[in-house]
Amino acid sequence: MNYRVDNLQYCNWSRDIFQINHEAKLDAVHATICYHEDFDELQKNIKTWNKYFKDNSDLIFQGKNSQDIDKAKKEKKTAIFYGLQNCSPIEDNIDYVEALKDLGVLFMQLTYNNQSLLATGCYEKRDTGITRMGKEVINEMNRVKMIIDMSHSAELSTLEAIKISKDPIVVSHANPLFWHKGLRNKSNDVIKALNDSGGMIGFSLYPHHLKDASSCTLKSFCEMIAETTNLISTKQIGIGSDLCIHHPDSIVEWMRNGTWTKTKDFGEGSANNAGFPPQPSWFEDARGFNNLEKGLLEAGFSEEETHDILGNNWYNFYRKFD
Repeated sequence: MNYRVDNLQYCNWSRDIFQINHEAKLDAVHATICYHEDFDELQKNIKTWNKYFKDNSDLIFQGKNSQDIDKAKKEKKTAIFYGLQNCSPIEDNIDYVEALKDLGVLFMQLTYNNQSLLATGCYEKRDTGITRMGKEVINEMNRVKMIIDMSHSAELSTLEAIKISKDPIVVSHANPLFWHKGLRNKSNDVIKALNDSGGMIGFSLYPHHLKDASSCTLKSFCEMIAETTNLISTKQIGIGSDLCIHHPDSIVEWMRNGTWTKTKDFGEGSANNAGFPPQPSWFEDARGFNNLEKGLLEAGFSEEETHDILGNNWYNFYRKFD
């Protein structure tokens, strides 16, 4: 049996989006439910998701383990797995890690671009690695079977997290630096360390992470994936599209600035390119998975390898955390 999994989306959630994911035959989506929220604010977001599940029960339900991906496949629905792009909901209280897992959170990033109480973000000039609290939180995440995500973390912090964690970790949405020198993309050393530790990387379709941005070609993207397999096993790669579609540009401004600054930060954009960049024409939404399938086959991957990349590998990774 083959699965389709998009291991990162943050769309302007609506029935239209859920229908698009259904048409894309996605069995599972890792959905961001936090960027800057504290614990109480996150619970408000979860209440909103509870309403999404109730109002769209013919299309989606909350996923908590790999069996739910099997259920989604059988019922022709999409299992939604909660993920946090920041550690802000745990505040300075390690007990909140277990509380979040009990609420259904499966993924948590240790940083979102900036320095956190746990690690250094990829936008900081100095990377001091995993903090004392960070080590404790990693151990606690291992204990409760929550997946560590270092997508927005700096190099040393990521390498140390891989070394400290007893469980494999992920970079859910990024691309290799050798292909495009984006602030968020990952070095060969990080990708090799993921390989050696049993971790995974999800390739991102967000234009700031792509060579030639919105003009990136399907051929270039799929050839990049093929080249990356010189660093990491074909069993340890997948898709984390980082789709942020149907949002107004005010949302990306909030994502970048939150409540931590009064000076406007443009992230990987600029004053002249401050909003959401347009998606490549071949991946305007999740239905682009069909194009990815064709592109991967044309790049030389076998049918088995192609299905692994489009979802089977993520399914098998989720099974480790059941």
